[in-house]
Amino acid sequence: MEQNVIEIRRRQVLHDEKWEKLLKRSWVFCHIPFLDFVLVAGSMATGNVNKDSDFDVIVAARQGRIFTARFFAVVSLGFLGWRRKKLSHKEAAADKICLNHFITQSSYRLRPPHNEYWKNLYLSLVPVFGPDEFFKNFWLANEDWLREIPLYRGDLRHLYKKSSFIKKGAEFILGGGIGNVLERILKNLQIKRIEKSLKNDPPGYKPRLIYGDEELEFHPDTKRIEEFIK
Repeated sequence: MEQNVIEIRRRQVLHDEKWEKLLKRSWVFCHIPFLDFVLVAGSMATGNVNKDSDFDVIVAARQGRIFTARFFAVVSLGFLGWRRKKLSHKEAAADKICLNHFITQSSYRLRPPHNEYWKNLYLSLVPVFGPDEFFKNFWLANEDWLREIPLYRGDLRHLYKKSSFIKKGAEFILGGGIGNVLERILKNLQIKRIEKSLKNDPPGYKPRLIYGDEELEFHPDTKRIEEFIK
């Protein structure tokens, strides 16, 4: 009994330490063009962390600019050394930000199947960047299968709500025809790279892989999801 209490407390301390580290890095989202909001998911949201846990996030990108948003996110986090790379081992992935799910307004609603794993995860999501009104729309889009909407009351971890002048400036410059051309170029380049990666490293058990103009999701192996349900 005493050992269980010690283990629970140890995990709580580790969880707090990791959150402190993640929050110190969340400022970067304020500067990335075409990011509407960012939600922390995975073990950081549910509290089931270990020393090798990374930082899973759901990134909401502007409609029509998802590949541009992903490009700037990958470059920014990569430059800072905070991005988890696909081939990272667990040790190398610890405390890295994992950009495995980008959505747009048309894909706020999670694609089925909707099981207890996804319900538990989505009800635990934590906002770290973006205006409050975006999160209400996001949860409303998932209300039918969640059967409830989290009561967002100003989570203390939601430190960043406004975009920087750098972000606004880049969005202004790339919001028209130039941005459309760049989006098409980045889309072609990224899809080629994604498909090459999948060919060289085939996905595992029942993968959730989506890459299109409305959503980018990279969960190459969902065996742990079925294990959670069982």
